[in-house]
Amino acid sequence: MTTAPEHATDTDTSTATDETALELLVHGVGGTTPQEMLGDPRTVRVSGDETAAVHRRGEDVDAEARPDDYRGKPVPEAYVWCNLTSGNGSRALWLLLLPFMVVNLAHWMRPNARSRTRTVRLYGLLVRLAGLTLTVLFIAGACEVALDLTAWQCAGTPACAARRTWLGFLADGWWSQPGRRLALAALVPTALSVLLWYLSHRTWSAYEAQRPLPHQPEPDDGSADNALARPGFWYGRRLVSRLRAAHTAAGLLTVAAAVGTSAARYDLRAGGPVLLDVLGRVFVGALVAGLLAVLAVVVLRGRTEDRLDLDLDRTLVRVLPYGALALLALTMVYAGWSRPHWHSSGRLPGDAAFGGIALAQVTLIVVLAVVAKAIYRTAVDRRTALRGLGGPATAMLACGLGGVMTGGIAQRVADWLDGTSGLIPGPPVLLSWQASVIPPLLVVLAVVCGALAVRTVRRKKTETVRVEADYHLDEHADPTGERPDAARTSAIAGTRARAALTDRAPVIIGVVSAVSLLLGGLAVAGAWGTGKVPGSAADGTFPLLEGAADTAQALGSWLIGAGFILFVTWGRRAYKDPAARRTIGILWDVGTFWPRAAHPFAPPCYAERAVPDLTWRMATWTRTTGGRLILSGHSQGSVLAAAAAWQLPLSVRRRVGLLTYGSPLERLYGRWFPAQFGPAALASLHRQVDCWRNLHRDTDPIGGPINLPGDCGPQVDHPALLDPLAYGRTERHPLPAPILGHGDYQADPVFAEERDRLLARLKHAVPTPRAQGQGSSGRSSG
Repeated sequence: MTTAPEHATDTDTSTATDETALELLVHGVGGTTPQEMLGDPRTVRVSGDETAAVHRRGEDVDAEARPDDYRGKPVPEAYVWCNLTSGNGSRALWLLLLPFMVVNLAHWMRPNARSRTRTVRLYGLLVRLAGLTLTVLFIAGACEVALDLTAWQCAGTPACAARRTWLGFLADGWWSQPGRRLALAALVPTALSVLLWYLSHRTWSAYEAQRPLPHQPEPDDGSADNALARPGFWYGRRLVSRLRAAHTAAGLLTVAAAVGTSAARYDLRAGGPVLLDVLGRVFVGALVAGLLAVLAVVVLRGRTEDRLDLDLDRTLVRVLPYGALALLALTMVYAGWSRPHWHSSGRLPGDAAFGGIALAQVTLIVVLAVVAKAIYRTAVDRRTALRGLGGPATAMLACGLGGVMTGGIAQRVADWLDGTSGLIPGPPVLLSWQASVIPPLLVVLAVVCGALAVRTVRRKKTETVRVEADYHLDEHADPTGERPDAARTSAIAGTRARAALTDRAPVIIGVVSAVSLLLGGLAVAGAWGTGKVPGSAADGTFPLLEGAADTAQALGSWLIGAGFILFVTWGRRAYKDPAARRTIGILWDVGTFWPRAAHPFAPPCYAERAVPDLTWRMATWTRTTGGRLILSGHSQGSVLAAAAAWQLPLSVRRRVGLLTYGSPLERLYGRWFPAQFGPAALASLHRQVDCWRNLHRDTDPIGGPINLPGDCGPQVDHPALLDPLAYGRTERHPLPAPILGHGDYQADPVFAEERDRLLARLKHAVPTPRAQGQGSSGRSSG
């Protein structure tokens, strides 16, 4: 791949005729190369950078200057954006941010609303608060490992410190006092808070800094009510900076609380030094004030979408985290003050802290479910996932992931420090209860998967009949006709049946979330009610209950540890192996499409770069040449294509033809994100673009029909394409045709036929005259 020279695509508009046509290809999940997209080993980057760029074949670079060579066919152009999600090795660190990404998805899963502005705002507020609890949980987990298990328990126990020689300096000498050990260990969670801030700020500067194409929704174009058409939708710079300041401050205040509360509790006892007693009370008051300030920042402002919000609240985003950092530094000095008679024993108050976080999360999820259901009732759509409860269910999964990650780290570090010696008390009791929840949850999940497997087997039998009908198979056909082949029919029917499992994903997520919520509540009640781990709490009860508790505790501890090790191994492999990193990138392709509206530490939204790239490219090319444009999107690329079309001015949007294939626009996005991709939104997009055709296969587990209501449906959806193209060996396919599933839609002749029909329907426009020296049609100004 080469880069076009500056003059390579400079084209005088006088040479562009009404025959000029462009097909802008946008790839899907997993990424690809421009060579594969364009079917040519020699490609040229005509606009963009190493992260995301527009490419052409070498022979097409100056296509606008030779319109006669392209009569009856479009100029193919590929937009490659895969490096936005699976670029360098540092992207492997994004695995640590998985719970944050999931809770951010919950924000966008709000049901479609009708005249419920306050309720919609309350929904967003509750998800932002849930995201804040995840940050506190994440940092609290680091505090549990560094402060409680290492500095308080092991370093404070001579036998444990003797086994870990690197802790020897904390067991004797100046550092041996508990407050000083805690202050030193606090550097670890502090560094984690700073790392999260750095990752968020770095990606914020690269992704959220991209300004969309300036436009205002016309009052009569029907897009004013669609959030994706609003000028500020893909520019969340201000909110992310505010939330980043609040979450960073929350993390630092969590560390300050972990360091200072033990010292303050010791100083507030009867007979303690007056000065330290006063400092302890001042610390508690400052900590409460800091937490209230954080809550105020999270609560008082949401997203601004109606306009480009260029303000950054520079004073706030500096004062809040720096103030929290200053309070933490003073707290470390306060905790390190000499207290010769203070000795560490037992655990730090982790049960109360983790229990409070878990209780807050359960409460927020329940209230969020009530609010989501109230919103759903205003505009009922039976296709919406979980009848409007998709957002609360996903938020519950995020909280569960956060609990598993923090609990897994604490369990493994405790085992590493102490093993089976029993020298230290170990992690909080609640974490053992939460680990014990995993085995029964897996049992429920296995039952659900078994039921789906039975359903898939039954569907395969139904699909077998359909396959024979689709390919016109006949046992009594003459020798020139196709006869049924049991193995071939079974393979096609099985692929179709498995592809249909995607539509059952809401069942799995709903059951797992509901059971997790129930078992999580029981875990908090059990930990607080007994103060013992599950195995000990069940002693003296029924033998069956004792055995179940011991088994769940042992198996849960092993599973959570194994999961943590697998997670670390996966991340290490992704850091070194580009292929593994690309696999993880598929997860980010789906999960990071949406702007960071609920959590600033989530992986960055690649669409805030990709959508402006596409809109700038389409707007400048059509304005310069007046030519016809087909926006061709596969898989996730079709979602980017639709989002980019909504951001175009109406005059440009009406001159664009949309071709989608393997598209999850309705099957996934329309059901899980109905407020943005519901039936009304997709129907309005169909009305506003010049023409739209969608291709899909029954063997595709991701793509599907758009299913617009009324006469619009057949206008957009082509009947399901046959896959494979041929059942047996034919003159055109002498070798067995593969089952393509989600890929290679261009291999079907229908693809070229539909693209040609769209081109034939598109209208031409007179190109806008350019001033002398204005940029070329081959390079976008974006």
